[in-house]
Amino acid sequence: MILVVDDETKIRQLLRSYLEREGYTVLEAASGGEALELAATVDLVILDLRLPDRPGHDIARHLRRSTDVPVIMLTARAGEADRIAGLRLGADDYVTKPFSPGELVARVTAVLRRATGESTPGAAHSFGGGALRIDTQRREVVVDDRPVVLTRSEFDLLAALAGRPGRVWSRHELARRARGERDGDTDERTIDAHVKNLRRKLDDPPAVARLVETVAGVGYKLGVDRDA
Repeated sequence: MILVVDDETKIRQLLRSYLEREGYTVLEAASGGEALELAATVDLVILDLRLPDRPGHDIARHLRRSTDVPVIMLTARAGEADRIAGLRLGADDYVTKPFSPGELVARVTAVLRRATGESTPGAAHSFGGGALRIDTQRREVVVDDRPVVLTRSEFDLLAALAGRPGRVWSRHELARRARGERDGDTDERTIDAHVKNLRRKLDDPPAVARLVETVAGVGYKLGVDRDA
């Protein structure tokens, strides 16, 4: 899951298009406040340093104090002093505008590879002793050796839950993480409908331990651990 933080809608949409083409799920934030709200639940942050509410450098400092999420800084400043300052704040990479979207995606892949040790982006993971397998690059799901066909919304929801097995997600968080929705754009009851359809396709009956568990009054979580 990639968080793109930039106050320019065109840049966010451009990066989202290129990243999704490579199999990544993307969230968007137009301000530092939104970035801080979402950053702890993503795998990498692309952070513009010129934001409307607070400097990107402040956001980067906060991220480094509170999380180990990789950060790629995005800025119009090309000077060596600016790059050094960004890297000293803990940035994993530094890209200046104007930039090549394809090159930035390649940098995202390289940073994630270094951070996770994976040889390919979106590598497949298994859960619950192989009961569930998810490949986020190919957008494929297998349950007990049975391929499962999901809609985009269903897959993004499952991928969000699988990103932090056991972590309880509110419907609001899932609406934003799975689809990158803005506040108010999605009725959170829609998440309940997606979960119902997802459980049906995963053959996840209530009589047994659920793959997708309900946490009363809060939301949902993945009920199985990621395999080593």
